[in-house]
Amino acid sequence: MPLDLAKVVAQIEGMAATLQAEEQERLQRLSHALETLRRQSADLDSLKSKIARRKTSWLVAGIADGLVDCHKPLPCPSDFAVIATDGSQIDVDRQSAARCCLINVGSIILRYGLSPDAVLRSQPTLYAGYEELTIADPSSSREQPVQGALLGIKRAVAECLVLAELGEELPPQLPALALLDGTLILWGLAGKAYDEYVRRELLDNGFLMALDRINGVSQKTGLALASYISSTGSTDVVNALRIAECPHETPDCDRYCSGRAAPSKRECDAVAGLRDRHLFSALLEPGERSATFLSLSSVVQESYREHEVRFFYLKVDDEIARVEFPRWVEERGLVDFVHTIVLDQCRRGHGYPSALSEAHEQAVLTGADREQFQRLIELSLADRRLPATTSAKSRSKRSRWV
Repeated sequence: MPLDLAKVVAQIEGMAATLQAEEQERLQRLSHALETLRRQSADLDSLKSKIARRKTSWLVAGIADGLVDCHKPLPCPSDFAVIATDGSQIDVDRQSAARCCLINVGSIILRYGLSPDAVLRSQPTLYAGYEELTIADPSSSREQPVQGALLGIKRAVAECLVLAELGEELPPQLPALALLDGTLILWGLAGKAYDEYVRRELLDNGFLMALDRINGVSQKTGLALASYISSTGSTDVVNALRIAECPHETPDCDRYCSGRAAPSKRECDAVAGLRDRHLFSALLEPGERSATFLSLSSVVQESYREHEVRFFYLKVDDEIARVEFPRWVEERGLVDFVHTIVLDQCRRGHGYPSALSEAHEQAVLTGADREQFQRLIELSLADRRLPATTSAKSRSKRSRWV
């Protein structure tokens, strides 16, 4: 039965009216937030101290060297390269004839300047069997299946490892940027969602070891590493302003605000509801980047070592992107290079980094790919006289019977 649009029209009109009222309120909060931002920029040490003393459950940006600084891009080098990876996956399907999963990593090397060139690849890897699909604790009988969110983290590790391999292929004196899509912060491993042996396997022995390899290449060649988050929804800097608005010397939400009958009356709510992109859309001109900020995420602070994540916001046309990079990129004076090359990539890619778009095209798995993958599994099992039947539920999804 098609959607009865006549019944939805009034609801859409009501939604539009609500959004209009919310936009007016957002603009008022934005004006107040920008005023607070400029005021706090004159006393950064006081804000840094207050952030260090905070006791909050929400993530706050660490302040490095400014709040309202705006940096213009530099000219691109005459000869440089951009390498990028992206991935997709086929998760473990309990309805399938065999318990397995697939990670496909797409990659690209783009050379600009004296010897323009492009190398595109895809690297599919099948994982099957107990050892490949399970993380086991060597000190106990505990184990964790690799599927769902953990498979996504395993894919991030694979993308980073392929990026390290690409970096090792580059000429040693060629200025180059390595790009990843999304965040460098493995949020899925933050907190107590998984036991320590899982974090150790995927983070310490996986993602961070891959970053170590890229750092090793950078030490020899000057390779820079960054990740790109399009139209970011983060609130780290806004939350720093909430700290500034708090009337208490030590912001402590549980102590001062948890028992309030009307939480909306909190002083910090004067800037709540905003995103960092709202702030920097008003502050930055197209092509400019913000000051550098520090991620105070628990997983970063506890585990990332020299790969501690820092970030800036970049205005690309009408969009604000978040660009993350490890601390060693800043220590080697490569932040301006990252800014320049990422912006150049966005302009070549009509608003999104061209290298990431091409890497995605190499990695993407279509619906037809997924169906063919399952058929190949069934044929291979049948050839070896192994049970190759899928569940009745899976068969019913493939066959229309009405």
